[in-house]
Amino acid sequence: MRLWRGRCYPLGATWTGNGVNFALFSANATGVELCLFDRLGEVEVARVRLRERNDHVWYGFLPDARPGQLYGFRVEGPYEPASGHRFNPHKVLLDPYAKAIAGTVHWSNEMFGYTIGAPNTDLSFDARDNAALTPKAVVIDPSFDWGDDERPNRPLHATVIYEVHVKGFSKLWEAIPEPLRGTYAGLGTPEAIRYLKELGVTAVELLPVHQHVDSKHLLDKGLTDYWGYNSIGFFAPEAAYARAGDFGDQVREFKAMVRALHAAGLEVILDVVYNHTAEGNQLGPTLSFRGIDNASYYRLVAADPRYYMDYTGTGNTLNVPNPRVLQLIMDSLRYWVTEMHVDGFRFDLAPALARELHEVSQLSAFFDVIHQDPVVSQVKLIAEPWDVGEGGYQVGNFPVLWAEWNGRYRDTVRGYWKGDSGHMRDLAFRLCGSSDLYQSSGKTPTASVNFVTSHDGFSLHDLVSFNDKHNEANGEGNQDGDNNNHSWNCGHEGIDAPKDVRQLRRRMMRNFLSTLFLSQGVPMLRGGDEYAATQRGNNNAYCQDNDTSWLAWTRDAEAERQTAFVRRLINFRLRHPVFHRSSFFQGRDLRGNGIKDLTWIRADGTEMTDEDWSADFAKVLGLMLSGDALDQHTDEGQPITDDTFLLFFNAHHEPVDVVAVGGPKTHWRLILDTAEETGFLEHGVRRVGGMKHRMAARSLVLFKMDEGTHTEARDAARFRRAAPPAA
Repeated sequence: MRLWRGRCYPLGATWTGNGVNFALFSANATGVELCLFDRLGEVEVARVRLRERNDHVWYGFLPDARPGQLYGFRVEGPYEPASGHRFNPHKVLLDPYAKAIAGTVHWSNEMFGYTIGAPNTDLSFDARDNAALTPKAVVIDPSFDWGDDERPNRPLHATVIYEVHVKGFSKLWEAIPEPLRGTYAGLGTPEAIRYLKELGVTAVELLPVHQHVDSKHLLDKGLTDYWGYNSIGFFAPEAAYARAGDFGDQVREFKAMVRALHAAGLEVILDVVYNHTAEGNQLGPTLSFRGIDNASYYRLVAADPRYYMDYTGTGNTLNVPNPRVLQLIMDSLRYWVTEMHVDGFRFDLAPALARELHEVSQLSAFFDVIHQDPVVSQVKLIAEPWDVGEGGYQVGNFPVLWAEWNGRYRDTVRGYWKGDSGHMRDLAFRLCGSSDLYQSSGKTPTASVNFVTSHDGFSLHDLVSFNDKHNEANGEGNQDGDNNNHSWNCGHEGIDAPKDVRQLRRRMMRNFLSTLFLSQGVPMLRGGDEYAATQRGNNNAYCQDNDTSWLAWTRDAEAERQTAFVRRLINFRLRHPVFHRSSFFQGRDLRGNGIKDLTWIRADGTEMTDEDWSADFAKVLGLMLSGDALDQHTDEGQPITDDTFLLFFNAHHEPVDVVAVGGPKTHWRLILDTAEETGFLEHGVRRVGGMKHRMAARSLVLFKMDEGTHTEARDAARFRRAAPPAA
């Protein structure tokens, strides 16, 4: 095997057209061998010692190597766990920059750098070879015909996110050819795209698609890491989701999926896990980073570097303050944008990436490089703003350019509709884009990614069907998963419930969905909630690679009715800019004509005062949104206007009378009532200002102004409030 000098950049394996350049970073290694394998990855056919080293990068060029070549590394250096070093040349290691990965981990004691069962555990040394048991990196040819692919570049305020698992989306869908079900190709089929377009969502947020490892303890129980938050390859698309195979074809299949979704105007957002790897704590396997340069790649306990800092709950935390680790993350992000054409990222446990010494810092190098990067800074950036470390709950604290999964929104909306007291003021903030969290830092409502449910926790159906989690299928004695769900079973625990309970549950789901899509911010719909999917009470289905998690496509009349309701909700939201503003409400006269963009209304039709907000027992909230006071403009500078709407929420367990705002010249038409099975009304009742309307218990109603003006309605509301009570 001929070896030429090569170059130290770019890192990884790079096909140049006349050979392959290999480059690997390791600051503490004393030697690196490149290992080449046969087509099956079972036989090591050659070892090439990389002679060149520059800036801690070991490199060389093989003029005879071609795309499809399987390879790994053996890295020499001290095995001194107490000092943070765990080099073991008997272990073949994955390239951190591998663009594709072939094979899976065949769990055996040889996959660990220490001797399993030894009295001194990880301080021992295992000299057995793992070459036949470990997955291999694949040299790829990155060429692909993108045609006229263009990113939709949809503004965040007009975005509706659909969170979904690549496999779970189409695995059971008989309308898709069987070989394509559960794959990237399946998500890119005309049937899948038609469904997404008819639903009305504008972006898919895919659960992790980086190559991951199924943990041994799950496989031993007949389970897998279904969600995929156990990453080992930050550049490689998960091969298990590819129909085409795992020898580089998974890359082309992923690209083809993105191209098809873009052609339909749909954006692709990736849930990415850069906070930890699949190698676990000091007792975990040696798969890649640990054996390449443990002390560089991981955050170690300063006083005892044998152990790992764990801000993630997984056993380890990537050492982002290290410039080379930060480079790895940025190179990966840039690769997915420039080579794979994705439109944004959702960062799992994002505070772990922003910890410098210990605390989460807005001045961290991670934020600095993201903000100055001309590629990454221009795509959608969404943080999961919490980790498990001290001070890890950072909702509202991420800098500009960042949106956040708004956990405050989820908890407030759940608590309000559950009937808990004391949520009125907080609910008002959440409905308006959480200005209390984001406005002072120069952000807009789009900083708030609103959600009621996500992959992590109950589905929407289960949120209204279970008071308690039922995770027995996970094999952990129901000890896993969150106990604080803010859920209510509507009077009966479990799926099989009396008719009146099921009817109430459907209304509650319509309440949650209506609240979500009528709130300012960026709504995110959990895939499956559009038809009331159930996980049978499991609120932590991370290991359920079965019909517990997969979307069902044989749906009854109730499921189809809810899907139709969600379609209309999304369509209504996107047609009415008053419900997806690009700036916060001001709640005051903006143009000197007496029109406020937002007016809070009591049940009696009068404008709320400061005293009203302090009534913790209150369960009814109204707001009037003026389409004539948007203070928004088109790209061409033309003012944007909309209709005026009146919205009432009633979380009380009994019916409530509310009064339509305005006087005799103000006419309102009821267009949405969650007490009705259809939700939207084709011929809703009309109410004149001052008239009462009976709201059902636990319901939401939406009126549209047909006649009159916002000013007349607001003045009447203020006048009635100021008038003395009748004798």
